[in-house]
Amino acid sequence: MLIAIVLLCNNIVAQEKLYLIFEFMKVDNEQEQAYMETETFWEKIQEQRTKSGEILGWDLWSLQPGGEAQGFQYLTVTLYNDPVKMMSGAGNFESALKAAYPKMTQVDLDKKFMGTAKSRDLAHRIYLEHIAATKDNFQMPLGTIAGINLMKVADGNYDKYEKFETEIFQPMAQKEVEAGVRGNWGLMRYMLPTGSDVYATHITADMYKDYNQLFNGGSVNGPELTEAQIKKIQEGLTTRDMKYKYMATLVKKVR
Repeated sequence: MLIAIVLLCNNIVAQEKLYLIFEFMKVDNEQEQAYMETETFWEKIQEQRTKSGEILGWDLWSLQPGGEAQGFQYLTVTLYNDPVKMMSGAGNFESALKAAYPKMTQVDLDKKFMGTAKSRDLAHRIYLEHIAATKDNFQMPLGTIAGINLMKVADGNYDKYEKFETEIFQPMAQKEVEAGVRGNWGLMRYMLPTGSDVYATHITADMYKDYNQLFNGGSVNGPELTEAQIKKIQEGLTTRDMKYKYMATLVKKVR
């Protein structure tokens, strides 16, 4: 019975684990409308993949700053509960495609796929493991604002950095969630790519229901920090290099 309980608990933990694919898109100004049409086409396919259990969901975010010289203009996020499914691309794409567009001819489908390639450059793909989050019931409605912070941490500092985020910043974010001035906070670790040449190794996300909550919600004053706590924060900040910050707006969502 003890073994059965342990296995059940392990299974529950595994089911609750979240894995994500971030795909950063470059979209030329003249392709904005075509790109939106492309993602509307793909949204229905992602709905079918979600219904079949291949994925947990899919999002489309617009990024600020969004000019052509600012790197990426859009981000899609695909959610999984299994790293094997994520890495292997498991599932029946043809079945999802036919369920989404049962009356579309092969010629029309081919045109849609060609249009997909022309409307954007899938410039960067990241495989992530979600490792920490605030406790909340944030539903992430359309229009949600997310501060996406790309962090680079040296190989030997992963444990120290993640401990810093979860012991210092996560409790602060939790107080803001409970006070109603923040929606959610999360920490993600890169699974791929890895290596000394990667741009970042972790991502933190600060979520708010809209810009009004972000700018006018105010912060929550906690207890006054001791010298030891201030020192711990200063030490934690040295464990990572914040490479870049995007402000993202949720445009489409499938669950």
